[in-house]
Amino acid sequence: MTVRQPYSLPGDKEAKLGKAKRLEWVTILYMISAIIVIGFTLGSSQAMKAAWVEDILSLVPPVAFLVAMRFRSKSPNKQFPYGYRRSVSIAYLCAALALLSFGAYILFDSVLKLIKMEHPTIGMIEIFGRQIWLGWLMIAALIYSSVPPVILGYMKLPLAHELHEKVLYADAEMNKADWMTGVAAIVGILGIGMGWWWADAAAAGLISLDIVKDGFTNLKYGVKDLMDERPTTVGEDEPDELPDELRRELEGLDWVAEASVRLREEGDVLTGEAYVVPRDEINLLEKLKQASELVGSLHWRIYDVIIVPVSSLQNKQKAEGRRQKAAGVNTASR
Repeated sequence: MTVRQPYSLPGDKEAKLGKAKRLEWVTILYMISAIIVIGFTLGSSQAMKAAWVEDILSLVPPVAFLVAMRFRSKSPNKQFPYGYRRSVSIAYLCAALALLSFGAYILFDSVLKLIKMEHPTIGMIEIFGRQIWLGWLMIAALIYSSVPPVILGYMKLPLAHELHEKVLYADAEMNKADWMTGVAAIVGILGIGMGWWWADAAAAGLISLDIVKDGFTNLKYGVKDLMDERPTTVGEDEPDELPDELRRELEGLDWVAEASVRLREEGDVLTGEAYVVPRDEINLLEKLKQASELVGSLHWRIYDVIIVPVSSLQNKQKAEGRRQKAAGVNTASR
């Protein structure tokens, strides 16, 4: 069994990855403190419960990212000859499923409370001998849980782009949007104080819709990654320019008449095949070695791209069609 060569990030990218990991640990520790603070002030507010659940779910992406990083760094072996780099995509998918599931549950519960016309109440609490409306403590807890994550989110975004880490990007976007959850929950609490019984469940519904949107969006991207979609940019979902750049570099070699590239994403790196049509077969092995060195030095994200010589790109496409047709026949026979 042939095993891939291990992959290591360039030194500057490794340093940025270390910074991203530290930010994720800070996020986890801070969100745990926010969960505890909100847990002490929950009361009977549906909006507070929705915000509390969202804070709990906010732990999923950073935990998934840190776990995936530990697996991803493992070298390929005979059992996993392609290595563990797809662990990031699996973590991405798990985080998205958690968000979507819990978001849908909160949405259903909020709609049910609106249908039943439940009237939540927020009572008084005694602190240092003085009676204080619990709603003010709820609002203070929401502010505490909403503002710092926005700062952390903005700190993670440039790292996500530089490292091409989609899990980190999804986490940063969730952190950035935390203020909306806080504002919605605060409006719901103030609505209860003003006697608007529906405001609390409505605010919880809005929070749950935001969770569902995050979950669905991330689930879609996670599935696309595992289905080997064409490489795309982080956050913008635009076609990545690296495959075309690689093709142009190969066609720039004096012995290459034509070239075609087929790449897929494995977490932060690109792997796949590059087909080249040589002008002649003189010293072809040396020329292929030259092309392989060119590909390996083009960009830090290009990893394990196989250079395949073909007589023409049309023949390559026909061969691919025959292979896929044969695979379909074999699958049907099973």
